[in-house]
Amino acid sequence: MTNDSSGSETPATPRWKFADFQQISAVPCPCGQARRAFAGVPEFPGTLHITEISEDAQRHYHRRLTETYVILECGPDAAMELDGEQVPVRPLQSFVIPPGVRHRAIGRMKVLIVVLPEFDPADEWFD
Repeated sequence: MTNDSSGSETPATPRWKFADFQQISAVPCPCGQARRAFAGVPEFPGTLHITEISEDAQRHYHRRLTETYVILECGPDAAMELDGEQVPVRPLQSFVIPPGVRHRAIGRMKVLIVVLPEFDPADEWFD
């Protein structure tokens, strides 16, 4: 709370930001369905995504974006394909995927993705 010119208390605008992923609509992406938060937040130079990976996730790459995947949930046969190499995954593993790395998730999974700089749908490329 802060005091206004009359001396009464008024609610202060918080400096922190909040996202409720249950309230964010999912949008289609090459991986499945993504819920994206914090676009346009000057204090955070990226975006944060919760993505539900589908069985038909498409191999793609980014020219400018770096993505950091954190595997939250996955089946026992799930994997990440990174530049043609399949790497088995399990919950709470993480991968930094720099620009130019062709990638896709294999199998159904739920991932947290930190995207730097801020996500740009025009920076999704397919071979």
